[in-house]
Amino acid sequence: MNAQHSPPDLRISALVVLAGIGGAWALLVSSLADPATPKDGAFWGATLVVALLAVSGIRRLAAIDGPRIYASASALLFGGWLLYFWQLFTIALDVPRVLLPAPSLIAAAFGEHMGTLQTDFVQTVVRAVALGWVLGSGLGFCVGVAIDRMPFLQRGLLPLASLTSTIPLVGVAPIAVMWFGFEWPSKAAVVVLMTFFPMLVSTLAGLRAADRLERELMYSYAASYWRTLWSLRLPTALPFLISALKVNATLALIGAIVAEFFGSPTSGLGFRISTEATRMNMGLVWAAVAVAAVTGSAVYALLVSIEKRAAFWHPSVRGKK
Repeated sequence: MNAQHSPPDLRISALVVLAGIGGAWALLVSSLADPATPKDGAFWGATLVVALLAVSGIRRLAAIDGPRIYASASALLFGGWLLYFWQLFTIALDVPRVLLPAPSLIAAAFGEHMGTLQTDFVQTVVRAVALGWVLGSGLGFCVGVAIDRMPFLQRGLLPLASLTSTIPLVGVAPIAVMWFGFEWPSKAAVVVLMTFFPMLVSTLAGLRAADRLERELMYSYAASYWRTLWSLRLPTALPFLISALKVNATLALIGAIVAEFFGSPTSGLGFRISTEATRMNMGLVWAAVAVAAVTGSAVYALLVSIEKRAAFWHPSVRGKK
């Protein structure tokens, strides 16, 4: 275990971080003052110094063995530096907006089209993704329990479920649109298909993870199948189920967005990305991508937090800070 950092170490880390931020501010202001002027060796030398300060500051914060706030601060600092160098290089190198817009332009597009992105979020995430994720994961769990309870179903249902996981998204999305229409139910159907198999496989693996001696002990107590399932096997399978939910959260978001490329009403994140890309309005395209990325990250972080509280006893969770 790393030793606790002393106050002088914390002060040095803070000075390194502040020096890097100060140098970055000065460098960015000088770059914005005359963006058309080619950048000389002094500019790139200063950029290298700021980059070294940024790396040193992040490493020092990440090495502090203390409250969780230091880990959160290092993560936020890393994200801030990533946005900063993105902004700096797009201005210094005069990158065309079509290829890579600066973060400031994406933020401006986000503020300008807040209402539109909010409508797209409701259409894609609240309606299609949330419903499809719940139904697909729930169906996969129920089928997994049924296969475990009645092993003869394994020969018939598992190959069929495996077949559904191999169907390409670009092939099933147009079919779902023809069956369920252009509105969100067709996207929810695609999400159900994508999230069913991962939950099924994780459920079967989790139910089989219970130790043989523990199962024999429940049998010696004359516990029924459902009692053993509830008291022993489901708690053992909980880390597997939460891991499947985390995987499915990402798959559901990707599936709904891609499905909107093949038929959608006048709203939705996928519809916005495909439509605005044809208009070369890349600021709004990247703003929609940012909404999807932030949503996926937030859901993943929420599931990780639930996992730490619900499966705190599991070695994979107990070893995490």
